[in-house]
Amino acid sequence: MSLPLRHLTRSSSRLSSTFGSLSRLPWGASYTNGTRLQSSLLDIPVTADQTTLPDIDPSKLEIRRTTSPKSIPLSKDLVFGHTFTDHMLMVPWSAKSGWGVPRIEPYGPLSLEPSCTVLHYAQTIFEGMKAYRQADGTITLFRPDMNMKLRIFNGDAFLELIKRLVRLDSNWIPTEPGHSLYIRPTMIGTQRAIGVNPPTEALLYVICCPVGPYYPQGFKPVSLHGTTEYIRAAPGGTGAFKLGVNYAPGVMPQKAAAKLGYAQNLWLHGPEHYLTEVGTMNLFVVFKHPDGTHELVTPPLDGMILPGVTRDSVLSLARGHSNGTHKLNLPEKLVVTERSVSMKEVKSASENGSLVELFGAGTAAVITTVDKIGYMGEDVLIPTGEDGLGPISRTIWRELVGRQTGAIPSDWSVVVD
Repeated sequence: MSLPLRHLTRSSSRLSSTFGSLSRLPWGASYTNGTRLQSSLLDIPVTADQTTLPDIDPSKLEIRRTTSPKSIPLSKDLVFGHTFTDHMLMVPWSAKSGWGVPRIEPYGPLSLEPSCTVLHYAQTIFEGMKAYRQADGTITLFRPDMNMKLRIFNGDAFLELIKRLVRLDSNWIPTEPGHSLYIRPTMIGTQRAIGVNPPTEALLYVICCPVGPYYPQGFKPVSLHGTTEYIRAAPGGTGAFKLGVNYAPGVMPQKAAAKLGYAQNLWLHGPEHYLTEVGTMNLFVVFKHPDGTHELVTPPLDGMILPGVTRDSVLSLARGHSNGTHKLNLPEKLVVTERSVSMKEVKSASENGSLVELFGAGTAAVITTVDKIGYMGEDVLIPTGEDGLGPISRTIWRELVGRQTGAIPSDWSVVVD
């Protein structure tokens, strides 16, 4: 819920007075003579005054507990995103009155009129985060401050409301290793009017679902289709944000990739076929240079790439090792770079043996390794270890999961007190 959330919650007059002509802003990535240039929606300043309207206020929270608690399924029967807890959090917003009274109510259908803007113009944005039950019974959230960035409301206040919801439904958090409670904050435009404008009414809500490990039988590398027929995002677009409108267009390409025998699409862009993302995950590639240096590469945040929390965590861990502040079980000579990488470079590295591994990173799976990429009629092979991981992803995965579960003490784990 970053910049487009601001669009959802500002009137058109405020947008125009703040930004002027939006067409003059250098949004997204662009190309000049084959060179990929960087710019980002994240760089756009937002200065509109919101102080005259009420902000989110946890002290006004109203709680209506369910009178019919649901049966909690066995952890072995959980399917990601299919089972939801007993309660949900809702906070309404309007251009006239600001943020309304937050409410925790029994999980159930939303009441929306058929003219609501979300149903016509996909005015919806969401986030994803997880709560974990530690070995001592403590409940923690993983880096929730990252999910609260770039808000027009008080992020600490909203986080407190999320904690209240998690505490109320804490009996839904599985105790088995590798399990967690997935938390989905979502915002939708609810103005009852047909017309393409920023809505004057919106609903911010949070639902939760217990989830098991993404790979219950152990890591299994996936195969990718390096699609040249479709794109996930484009320069000047909204690819850097978790807008609902970014995901529906990927369903047909995903079906096409599956028909070809691949698990996911590798989204490519531009005439150079630059790698952008893996399915719905951020992408990392590892090269080994002639002097023995390992280079961990991820595409830059150029307006098309999601600034994922897991992406940032991978970079932070790798850079901590590289600069000597926190050594890990990684190659001594490790360089971490955010730069463009093309399929030509990956294919060449695969052929000459300098390609070490390629993996995706995201909230749901944490780390997903890749063993081959279907590209231009042939498969580009990617090395993986016997356990399905590579030398970089193996350590990064252990470090991330250790911090999430409390096995490794870290200030990334925030206690739900």
